Amino acid sequence: MKLIIVSGLSGSGKSVTLDTLEDAGFYCTDNLPVALLSDFATLLTNSKKPLFSKAAVGIDARNDPSSLEQFSVFIEQLKSNSIDYDIIFLRASKDSLIKRFSETRRKHPLSDSNTSLDEALDLELDRLSLIASHASIQIDTTHSNVHELRGIIRERVSFDKNTGLSLQIMSFGYKHGAPNDVDFVFDARCLPNPYWEPSLREFTGLDTPVIEFLDDKILVQYFLEDTAQFLTRWVPEFINTNRNYLSIALGCTGGQHRSVYLTEKLALYLTSQQLNVITRHRELA
Repeated sequence: MKLIIVSGLSGSGKSVTLDTLEDAGFYCTDNLPVALLSDFATLLTNSKKPLFSKAAVGIDARNDPSSLEQFSVFIEQLKSNSIDYDIIFLRASKDSLIKRFSETRRKHPLSDSNTSLDEALDLELDRLSLIASHASIQIDTTHSNVHELRGIIRERVSFDKNTGLSLQIMSFGYKHGAPNDVDFVFDARCLPNPYWEPSLREFTGLDTPVIEFLDDKILVQYFLEDTAQFLTRWVPEFINTNRNYLSIALGCTGGQHRSVYLTEKLALYLTSQQLNVITRHRELA
């Protein structure tokens, strides 16, 4: 049985994630007491024919704080029972979460007459920090809408482990904030910028005029070669440690030209190396 634990900050997309997993055939349970995690997994698998082949549980800050502090113990119980599991942790910037609560007019589960929304978000992050440290998938939804998050979840959990490591390559713009849910970040702002060519400004790194412009720049090709060599050298080491996910981000100023071009080129190269590659262009979405 495959078990996915979904946790994260209120308003970051936990319900959307569980709904997406349910649509994908997972048996989903929300707000499970963390102390029952091992019993829940055992119940689903402790038979000649498991009740479900894949399940997902939501665990959030509404749990007893003392139980959350014992999260590592419950994870060790899963390991001792040979439960195949992954942990998804969702987060977003505080400003984004406050805006979402304002728009939906919902109450944060930890806020009350003595605790403001701002304070509740800090308290929640503190309570869930141990779960976050165990997460195999960290997703920042600050710049993602509901439809994009569903796509990310489908991409990140829909692969078969027998196919090996799932590699996500994402382009982004530094002026919109660097992602904090990736393993490697490569900064391409030192490269020639098509934005300063008036005839190229309205295009993106997916368009032929920009591709031809960057194809002709020797610094861009050096950057591609060096980055490809780095990944060729180190991605196999992650595979050897049974890592299931690896995320790479390439950034330029606006996330429209250089980073998009580099993401597409690297994805093409790594796909040719028989890797399972997912591409995402954050600012183009």
